[in-house]
Amino acid sequence: MYSNDWKTPQDELLRRCRAFQCQLTAHQIDLAIIVQNADLFYLTGSIQQGMLFVPCSGEPVYCVRRDLDRARLESALSQVVAAPSPRQLADFVREQFGMTPETLGFELDVLPVTFYERLKRSFAEVAVKDVTPLLRRVRMIKSPFELERMRKAADQLAVVYEAAKNTLREGISELELSAHLELAARLAGHQGMTRMRAFNGEFYGGHVLSGAAGAHPTFCDTPLGGTGLTPAVAQGAGQRVIQANEPVIIDFLGAYQGYLCDQTRTLCLGGLADELRQGYEDMVEILWHMEKIARPGVSWGHIYDSCLALACEMGHKDAFMGSAGAQVGFIGHGIGTEIDEFPFIAKGFNDDLLEEGMTFAFEPKLVYPELGALGIENTYLVTADGVEVLTRCPEELAVV
Repeated sequence: MYSNDWKTPQDELLRRCRAFQCQLTAHQIDLAIIVQNADLFYLTGSIQQGMLFVPCSGEPVYCVRRDLDRARLESALSQVVAAPSPRQLADFVREQFGMTPETLGFELDVLPVTFYERLKRSFAEVAVKDVTPLLRRVRMIKSPFELERMRKAADQLAVVYEAAKNTLREGISELELSAHLELAARLAGHQGMTRMRAFNGEFYGGHVLSGAAGAHPTFCDTPLGGTGLTPAVAQGAGQRVIQANEPVIIDFLGAYQGYLCDQTRTLCLGGLADELRQGYEDMVEILWHMEKIARPGVSWGHIYDSCLALACEMGHKDAFMGSAGAQVGFIGHGIGTEIDEFPFIAKGFNDDLLEEGMTFAFEPKLVYPELGALGIENTYLVTADGVEVLTRCPEELAVV
């Protein structure tokens, strides 16, 4: 049904669950009930419809409504059972875990209110806490198993980059170029779907933006938007025809076995005006500056502040990370099974420190109204003494 390396091993799942249970114990939460797909996949290796019950100690239980047989095939957890009805949840917990929880943990950032109220009614007089920050802290440290998948996602991005250089020509539309790159990614094993945790944070798997269209802001909390094909999507490639001597942004996500890798490269036909070319070179300088200062123990906010100050010194205050009035307050974001994980290389995160094993994408970009957008993005692993680049395509401006 799948390729040979699709299953998350049991010892990997139990290691993750134990790390989460340590967080539950530290915050005096008796039982967490997990329902969001990315969290389910992380802790069970499956996203079938159901709930994962994680006690503060003991074995987790994956309760599945649909499809139970498939969940048992996909998940290496030993306890994969049919989900009880909502009215039987309290009895089920007492039977499975030998306790009546006094404090329950839910993913309050994503759980629908009606679903929350239904779960809450099943447990009388119980206190509720948000486990999302706890689980995100666990998820931000990647294991060798996870890093292997992220490296294979990076392999897809190398294929996409070569396809972009080979396909870009004057007169091709953003949509047509994007379709060629999507085909190349899919044939390289791209899973097709990418995930973003933020509410209504729908994000396409890859953006191809050219010339002035690259400067179109949109609803996403991203520096670039694009026109898209319809207000129903309002982002990404549109029908615009690509011309010579304008920047072409290729911002794509590799996605392999649930794990993502993020890369942006700027291409052009024939070259760019001096202002744009210098702007691109400055973004590469900011990327290298981050690489010099990022290491365990350095705060996320310090990296942001230092790189923002450098961009302003270079004269890019009004164009850095978005057009004036639409600038975002970050330069980098954690990445793993979702595109917006911890850490955030962002304003205000001065008490949060880089740790070995974190992965993040760093994306210094410039947006010039009427001219377009340009920039660069790599995905990084935090190592014991710095950062390692996971994406590996050439960083210089690609002139076709």
